[in-house]
Amino acid sequence: MVIANAIVCDVQGQRHADVKIQKGVITEIGENLVDEVIVDAKGWYLLPALVDTNVRLKDTQLSGKNLTSLANEALKGGVSRVVLSGEMNPRVDNEITLEFVQKHHSTPNGAKIECAISALNENEQLSNIALLLKKGGKALYTNLNDDYNLIIRMAQYLQMAKKPLFYQADDKSLCESGVMSDGKVATMLGLPGISPMSEVVHIAAMIEISRHYEIAIVFKSVTQPRSVELIAQAREQGVAVACEVALPHLVRSDDACVGFDADAKINPPLVSEIKRLQLIEALQKGDIHSLSALHQPNFDIHKDITFFDANYGTTSIGEYLPLCYTYLVQSEILTMERLIHLSSAVPASQIGMDAGKIGVGMKADLVLFDPNEKTKVSHHHSLYKNETLSGRVVMAIQGDEVTQF
Repeated sequence: MVIANAIVCDVQGQRHADVKIQKGVITEIGENLVDEVIVDAKGWYLLPALVDTNVRLKDTQLSGKNLTSLANEALKGGVSRVVLSGEMNPRVDNEITLEFVQKHHSTPNGAKIECAISALNENEQLSNIALLLKKGGKALYTNLNDDYNLIIRMAQYLQMAKKPLFYQADDKSLCESGVMSDGKVATMLGLPGISPMSEVVHIAAMIEISRHYEIAIVFKSVTQPRSVELIAQAREQGVAVACEVALPHLVRSDDACVGFDADAKINPPLVSEIKRLQLIEALQKGDIHSLSALHQPNFDIHKDITFFDANYGTTSIGEYLPLCYTYLVQSEILTMERLIHLSSAVPASQIGMDAGKIGVGMKADLVLFDPNEKTKVSHHHSLYKNETLSGRVVMAIQGDEVTQF
């Protein structure tokens, strides 16, 4: 197969070229390449597929149906590899559940599914971390913040395994009583707010854990500019910490909750417009290191109720690349190559994989993206419902498997 006349774009930049793929491997990049199958991609981007390391299943329920649905939906959004969060029911805290996920690693015409290991089991005790990471868990996940004895033991296991900690900064004592970010909008709606300190304080503490035990921590779905600042300062001092921000927090503020729209109830909650703009500034400055769609789907029964009682989450991964293109690239917040760095290369590197480049000898893990077509967000419980986005994923190429959309 030859992808002809494409705008080939990866972390190294953009160029117009033909790309030849044989037996799932890129064999040539040049001009006027020939093959029995030629796809004219004039005006289309040929991109490394995206990687999202902060993905949840519908209602967090671990099932074969939900895994297959996620795999197919993710690939349609330009994502060829996802890492499931540790927030699942049942948790991936033993060999049986890990093997179940691994059994569904590859779905025809779908994204590859990996998973983070839950640090705690159902009894809130440490899971068999060493074994599960050795068996293929890509990272350790926790949102624990009130038991530093357990956190220190996690750090010691991670020292041995050389794997990262995916840390979600939640303070249950604050989050369970609040349903959105504390501020003017919460006050106007009469809804209990969640203090920004529920994130900042725990990130500050975990930075010191990373510093002392020399472990890598990826802070997931960071929402507070102060948190971003603390992580940036620590990195300058050589601490192995990284900041992930989810796309919703870059393109929506808590104003989306006006009217008690339960589809704007996500976790972590949307922040004020002032903080949103500060996050955009940090993104452009380079203090945000990776992105996520923050895919948290729910059944209708858990969204078609009051804002206070509704589940957290939104459906988003099926439109991830068009969303990024519309809100970040078209608006000139990021270049396309910078987007690939943040949403492909860096997330992959955090789980020990290589992505973000298109080169001879590399296995094909690519998407064709037409920036001139439109993608309609049709899901009725999406934060972006009824929007028409710029761009559409036309094709995904994973090795010798080609999926057309």
